[in-house]
Amino acid sequence: MRRFLPLAFALALALPVAAPAQPRSYLATVVHVTDGDTVWVRPSWGGPSIQVRIQGIDAPESCQAFGPQATQALRQRLWRQPVKVEERGRDDYRRTLARLQWSGQDVGAWLVFSGFAWSYRYRRDPGPYASLQAQARQARRGLWSEHQPIEPARFRKLHGNCEPHERR
Repeated sequence: MRRFLPLAFALALALPVAAPAQPRSYLATVVHVTDGDTVWVRPSWGGPSIQVRIQGIDAPESCQAFGPQATQALRQRLWRQPVKVEERGRDDYRRTLARLQWSGQDVGAWLVFSGFAWSYRYRRDPGPYASLQAQARQARRGLWSEHQPIEPARFRKLHGNCEPHERR
């Protein structure tokens, strides 16, 4: 067995290394808006709808202050509209994580700038839309018109989810 180890090691070094996965991009139509950061899209090639969680943001829960407004704003902007989906991975609920573009505009950026979502923070990273969030906060737009808005992650810790995510 020991004499095969160097050979196995040499073969492993000779094998090509897989490149990191590139985001998969495609056109789709929004067929349902679940809440302020989750939609269902039907890809342009057909097939079943795909649940997409907008990457980089966290919108208020549906039972939280500004949750219904965030959902309604997203519905008014995207329902039955064509979008470009740039898949980035999966979340803990197995939803597709993706950046969405509508008419060339980054949907996550628009939601944060309009005060309908937070820039998603991870540890000390303020998130991809931190500067847009600061602008919305300073202008007291949307959820920033509240005295002390509660981040959705903290809200979920205190109150749990409003309702389980549905499947379409």
